[in-house]
Amino acid sequence: MPLHLQKLCVGCDSPEDLRGWIDERMAERRRRGAPEEQVHVTRMAPKRAAELLDGGSLYWVIKGVILVRQPLLDLRTVTGADGVERCELVLLPELVPVRPAPRRPFQGWRYLPHADAPADLAEDERRAPGLPTHLVTELRMLGLL
Repeated sequence: MPLHLQKLCVGCDSPEDLRGWIDERMAERRRRGAPEEQVHVTRMAPKRAAELLDGGSLYWVIKGVILVRQPLLDLRTVTGADGVERCELVLLPELVPVRPAPRRPFQGWRYLPHADAPADLAEDERRAPGLPTHLVTELRMLGLL
C-alpha cells in the first residue's frame, strides 16, 4: 500500500493558482532547456522513499484544506549553491482534485498513510459535472455532494 506526503501550499489561494504556478515553472524550464518535469524542492528528504514511490502522491493543503494531489515520480538528493543538501520531489504535473480534508498548520511536509488520504473527487464530478472546483468544495463541505 502506498504512502503519501502532505505539504502546505503557502501563498496559494486555490487549485487554479497552483496550476498557474506549475505552468509558469514548466515554461521557465523549457526556456532554459532543462528537462520538462515538475520539481518541488524541500529541505528534508523522506526516509520512507520506497513506500512513497510505490504509488504515492503529494497532497497539497491549500488554505487549511487538502484539495488536490500530484503523483510522485521520483525523489532526488541535490546540493544547492550554498552547499546544503535538499530533496527534489519530482511530480507528475497533473492536479488530481480530492475530497476536501481540513488540516491544521504544520511546517515542512508530513507522511500521510493511504488509509487517511482523501478520495479523489471523481464521484463528485460525476454528480456535478462542469462545476468549478471551489463550488464543488463548498457543496461537499455543506454536505450537499
